[in-house]
Amino acid sequence: MRARDDADSLDQATREFMAARPHLFGIAYRVLGSVVEAEDIVQDAWLRWQNTDRADIVEPTAFLATVTSRLAINLAQSAPKRRESYVGPWLPEPVDTRVDPQLGAERAEALDLAVLHLMERLNPVERAAYVLREAFDYPYKQIADMLETSEANTRQLVSRARKRLSAERKEPVSPAAHRRLLEVFLSAAQTGNLSVLEDVLTEDVVSYSDGGGIRGASRIPVVGRSHVSRYLAAFAPRFWPQADVRWVEANGMPAVLVSADGHSVALLCVDVSERGIERLMWVMNPAKLEPYVASLDS
Repeated sequence: MRARDDADSLDQATREFMAARPHLFGIAYRVLGSVVEAEDIVQDAWLRWQNTDRADIVEPTAFLATVTSRLAINLAQSAPKRRESYVGPWLPEPVDTRVDPQLGAERAEALDLAVLHLMERLNPVERAAYVLREAFDYPYKQIADMLETSEANTRQLVSRARKRLSAERKEPVSPAAHRRLLEVFLSAAQTGNLSVLEDVLTEDVVSYSDGGGIRGASRIPVVGRSHVSRYLAAFAPRFWPQADVRWVEANGMPAVLVSADGHSVALLCVDVSERGIERLMWVMNPAKLEPYVASLDS
């Protein structure tokens, strides 16, 4: 009888965990910007859930979200040191959001690749507070309990994060406008049309190429309209003639998957405001690109 009770208890725990899993992954992914690290955090949360006395837990999802948030913060605190050893610019790992446009959240906030990239400039606790409030709509009091701080401090954390992100990023355009400008950019980039490139890029545009030292990507960001335009025009004859392009969705926005000889070589994501293209993000590291490509065909 005891064995049956234990089995029933584990079955119930498994059902509760699987119901919460998309929510937990959504939290961890936004805090860390990495699918692999988010999966590791969710697995760790599952192990802790198995070994927890669940008899007095009234809201399993809230309990698991707290565990996940704290684990993600702990891992994020070691990120700066790990980023120092990363070769070239670091970009978040893209996700295919066609199945779950909000990625387990109440709202599709803090999911755009540009936002995740900017969130790296927040400290991990600010990042978690912002994610829990803006994407998951947790009350400030509950976030305070989850992060083991006061409600007043939680409000300050979220407010500070909002201000920093809004100072760093212009208001984005709609997905339709985003795609239209990306189409114009792509055509100009493929032909090396300098005047059109200069027309669609903002004056302070930045181009990031994340190759992780494996592919021949630029190891420093290229900054400014003239520099980025000339850089793109210069490598157009070498890069685009052998390339095939496929329109995809990444992190809730239209993006372009570039392949050559049947192999994916880059995912191009852009950050677009009313001014034009603010950021170009070329994800070229196979460790980030290959899982994304695999998800497209799954």
